[in-house]
Amino acid sequence: MKKINIRYIQNAKFNKEKIAVLTAYDYPTAKLIDEAGVEMIIVGDSLANVVLGYDDTNKISMNEMLIFTSAVARAVQRALVVCDMPFMSYQKDISSAMENIGNAIKSGANAVKIEGSGEYVESVIKRCTEVGIPVVAHIGFTPQSINAIGGHYIQGKTYDGAVELLDKAKRLEASGAFAIVLELMPEECAKYITENLCIPTISCGAGRFCDGQVLVSDDVFGKFTGRKPSFARRYGDMQSLITNCAKQYIEDVKSGNFPAENEIFHLDENESKLLNIH
Repeated sequence: MKKINIRYIQNAKFNKEKIAVLTAYDYPTAKLIDEAGVEMIIVGDSLANVVLGYDDTNKISMNEMLIFTSAVARAVQRALVVCDMPFMSYQKDISSAMENIGNAIKSGANAVKIEGSGEYVESVIKRCTEVGIPVVAHIGFTPQSINAIGGHYIQGKTYDGAVELLDKAKRLEASGAFAIVLELMPEECAKYITENLCIPTISCGAGRFCDGQVLVSDDVFGKFTGRKPSFARRYGDMQSLITNCAKQYIEDVKSGNFPAENEIFHLDENESKLLNIH
C-alpha cells in the first residue's frame, strides 16, 4: 500500500480528481477510514468538542493534540495525516511555533494545518517550508477566531469579500502552503478562489467546486450528539446503534442472559469439587 504524499494531493487538482478528506481522533476510527480509502486524515482541533466535550475548540492544548495525533498516525498506512495546530500553539512567536509544529511531526503527522492569514502566519508557513514541513492553510471561517468574528458567520458574501479572500489565499500559496481549506463561504466565492490557485482547495461548507471535501467523521457517522452543521451529510446513525447496544447489554446483565456458557471459563472438575460450591 503506497503512502499518499503532498505530490499526490497536488496532482489530484491537475488531474481533476476530487480529494476525500475526513477527520479522525483515535486509532480504530483512523484505521477504518484509512482502509476505506480516504486520502487525507485531519486530526482536527474539533476533537475538543466531539471527543473531549469542550464548548469550543480554543480550549484544547498542544499536548492533547499530540496524544490524539500519535494514535491516528499509528493506525494509518496510506492516507496523509495532518495535525491541526491548536489555538495559541503557533501565534506567540516563530520559535515556539516551530517547536510545537516540530512536535506534531515527531508525533507522526505528515503535515500540519494552520488557520488564518496575514504576515505573521505567512512567516510561519515560510519557515515550515524552509525546514521541509508541509502546511495546509485555512481561511474563510476560522474557528480559532470565533471571538473576533462573533459567531459562525459565512465569509466572502460579497464581491469585495471574495477578492479579499483570494488575495489571502494567493499569499498563503506563495508562502508555501501545499493545500488550503476554505470554510463556510458561498460556493461561487470558493470556485473563484479554486480557479485562481495552483494548490488544491478543500471545502468545509464551501460548496461543490473545490478540489476536495472535508467533514468531521463524527458528523458523517452520526455519532456526535451535538449540533450537526447544515453542510454536513450524515451517512450513518451510530448514536442509535451505540445506545441500543448499551440498552441490550444492560438488559442481558440484569436478566442473567449475559454471560452465556460460551463466554465463561471453568475449573477442572476435580479442582472445582475441592471448593465445595453449589
